[in-house]
Amino acid sequence: MALLTRIRGPRDLDRLTPAQLAELAEEIRGFLVDAVSRTGGHLGPNLGVVELTIALHRVFDSPRDRILFDTGHQSYVHKLLTGRQDFSRLRAKGGLSGYPSRAESEHDVIENSHASTVLGYADGLAKANQLAGHRDRPVVAVIGDGALTGGMAWEALNNIADAEDRPVVIVVNDNERSYSPTIGGLANHLATLRTTRGYERFLSWGKDALQRTPVVGQPIFETLHGAKKGLKDFIAPQGMFEDLGLKYIGPIDGHDIGALESALKRARNFGGPVIVHCLTQKGRGYRPAEQHDEDRFHAVNVIHPDTGLPVKTAGKDWTSVFGEEMVALGRERRDVVAITAAMLHPVGLAPFAREFPERVYDVGIAEQHAAVSAAGLATGGLHPVVAVYATFLNRAFDQVLMDVALHRLGVTFVLDRAGVTGTDGASHNGMWDMSILQVVPGLRLAAPRDADQLRAQLREAVDVDDAPTVVRYSKGTVGAPVPSLGRIGGMDVLRGSAEPVADAAGAAFGGDAPRARRADVLLVSVGAMAATCLETADLLAAQGITATVVDPRWVKPVDPALPALAAEHRVVVTVEDNGRAGGVGSAVAQALRDADVDVPLRDFGIPQEFLDHASRDQILAEIGLNAPDIARQVTALVARLDAEPVDA
Repeated sequence: MALLTRIRGPRDLDRLTPAQLAELAEEIRGFLVDAVSRTGGHLGPNLGVVELTIALHRVFDSPRDRILFDTGHQSYVHKLLTGRQDFSRLRAKGGLSGYPSRAESEHDVIENSHASTVLGYADGLAKANQLAGHRDRPVVAVIGDGALTGGMAWEALNNIADAEDRPVVIVVNDNERSYSPTIGGLANHLATLRTTRGYERFLSWGKDALQRTPVVGQPIFETLHGAKKGLKDFIAPQGMFEDLGLKYIGPIDGHDIGALESALKRARNFGGPVIVHCLTQKGRGYRPAEQHDEDRFHAVNVIHPDTGLPVKTAGKDWTSVFGEEMVALGRERRDVVAITAAMLHPVGLAPFAREFPERVYDVGIAEQHAAVSAAGLATGGLHPVVAVYATFLNRAFDQVLMDVALHRLGVTFVLDRAGVTGTDGASHNGMWDMSILQVVPGLRLAAPRDADQLRAQLREAVDVDDAPTVVRYSKGTVGAPVPSLGRIGGMDVLRGSAEPVADAAGAAFGGDAPRARRADVLLVSVGAMAATCLETADLLAAQGITATVVDPRWVKPVDPALPALAAEHRVVVTVEDNGRAGGVGSAVAQALRDADVDVPLRDFGIPQEFLDHASRDQILAEIGLNAPDIARQVTALVARLDAEPVDA
């Protein structure tokens, strides 16, 4: 690491010879394999951008020139070249973020880790530079070919191309993959453009297709043909070109530092919007990653650096349980189809795709389109299951509301990585879904507590054909089954009795006599918080406080039996792995008010804050969402009630 340890900032690269730059690239790859294998993280994407990142920092003057990354998971090399070489606690509490972080460095301009946003930032920054008179400061946006499948990227391109005098350099990092191989019309066109002869074949195809188009075909082709400078104007999606005024340079070998520097200098000096198309290899230089067809080690846990094999094997996770049950459902019901947004393997749909390839649709990084396409599939008589990370459903809220719920369509959304996910930081915690979905009329939301409930509730969800349904679950290992002692309404009783409680004076509920109590506290456990609630109940019992623990299973709508059950307790406590604002606790409180049940309620959940990266357990402890903290606060509340004077 003789060269790498001498790099404290981008300008230290200026004095290196071409031979030393090549040596530095190999040192960086060795560093990444060694460091990330110890901590876990995004290995494959960063191995693929080593030379590209070196060239970027040699040509552009960061932070004066703004270099932006989409989605940010390929910024490890950027961190190394900007003075951050302690990767010992990467993505851990107190260590480096796995994404750009403005708290870490002035070289990190944005912290986006949701895809397809960088071109919008670049457009705005270029406009700001123009208004400030900084016409010699290009904005550089590095975007993967996978992120170009997102609609926001195309909306931004439409605006970037509108101003020929605003310098924006769009670096397309084309490795044919997002998580897995990039799909769709754009991916096919980029692949075609990888050689000059490929470009000629594409141009010929475009001529034939456009000349078959009535009236407008020939004029469009003539515009295209006149711009024939090696796709000098633009790469258009779905086989159609429009002259957007964007200059094109490429394709460039993304592992040739000299060629990259030459292309980037030309783009920098042009003074307007330019696309630099770079061909890179995800996982380059690390044989286990290069030979990993699934995702080229997009993201890894702790692995052995020599073999790439996991150091330890975890238990069955939520994702694999969902994947297995989807296959079982597919065998039983021909109407069940699956949709993913460029995450076939991460969300567990790969087994379903292998058995039913004609019933899986990967729409690219386009969650909004996924939801509307699902609405179309449901309108056509099928039952689509849309599987995404919980944090990414935020992007499709309007479509869930207006295109699925408004039409009362049977579409099931499966939300992986719900709640606190931890190491990927603020943007990846799935802490908003149960809040934003509360306002959707007719939508039903399930939060399974264990593997058995995930299987059962997924089946219940796909049986609904007149409303959207949602099944959400956590990240990581499922854990042991949590048995039910019985049911009250649709709620599972996990502790306490499910039998009816007789009135203390023989009067019916609602009469003049006091209602008999099941226990002091009703703990309403949401999803994976079941074990925490049962532990809380044990801690309360040690203080002489009795508790009933119930799992509503379906948290939206609130179970009609819950208000009456709440009336049989002195205190109601809700515990959810979701933001407190507008979450399940709020919905339960409203249901109690509507039923005139005047019982104190405490809602425990995630504070409305952006949480720093750390392990899930560390974050839960920090925010007080663990059994000791919950029990301590509930004990204090019960003590205050005990101290209150009794009305005569």
